[in-house]
Amino acid sequence: RQQVDRLLVGLRWRRLEEPLGFIKVLQWLFAIFAFGSCGSYSGETGAMVRCNNEAKDVSSIIVAFGYPFRLHRIQYEMPLCDEESSSKTMHLMGDFSAPAEFFVTLGIFSFFYTMAALVIYLRFHNLYTENKRFPLVDFCVTVSFTFFWLVAAAAWGKGLTDVKGATRPSSLTAAMSVCHGEEAVCSAGATPSMGLANISVLFGFINFFLWAGNCWFVFKETPWHGQGQGQGQDQDQGQGPSQESAAEQGAVEKQ
Repeated sequence: RQQVDRLLVGLRWRRLEEPLGFIKVLQWLFAIFAFGSCGSYSGETGAMVRCNNEAKDVSSIIVAFGYPFRLHRIQYEMPLCDEESSSKTMHLMGDFSAPAEFFVTLGIFSFFYTMAALVIYLRFHNLYTENKRFPLVDFCVTVSFTFFWLVAAAAWGKGLTDVKGATRPSSLTAAMSVCHGEEAVCSAGATPSMGLANISVLFGFINFFLWAGNCWFVFKETPWHGQGQGQGQDQDQGQGPSQESAAEQGAVEKQ
């Protein structure tokens, strides 16, 4: 407990009021929102099948699906209207696990990296300012995460569109052969609610803008920013004496 108290006392909470610390807190929070909303999603789709013969009742089909959206592994029973067999095992169509898993994995890595960066920034800020390698590494990682968040958000947005198309009730009835004949009448059942999945895509693009905006504040901590300012000052100083000497020369020639 004493070690924890010493660690908490050594934290400089005022660093969170600065743009670099405040944006890292936002990155940490929205990384949780992104992988939490995508990884915890689950929904249901369904259809109704009514056979024309009086021997069988109306059959209700309910199919549950969710992360990681390997729909081709999800089974459901399609009712048959003949008297010989009762049902046939079917599968949903499509495998959209790649963009979903990449999105969640990136969110988890962002969560751990921002948490480690906050500890260094708040507790060991002297190392961050004195050792020039820390700002350079932070800048390179920030640029990489910015690019990856753009790719992940765009890929998961496209994957979610495909998931919606594969799980709508009309796609379910279109895949069942019993619905194409005259022996049964099929209608739409439960429509999946995709609100949480849509929010996850929004969180992905918010993470992209947060990491892109933080690139400038991290770049200001690197030696590259100081070298650029130093070169600009040297050029100004070099131009100043030359202009003054040229003016003095012109005055002498006029005299």
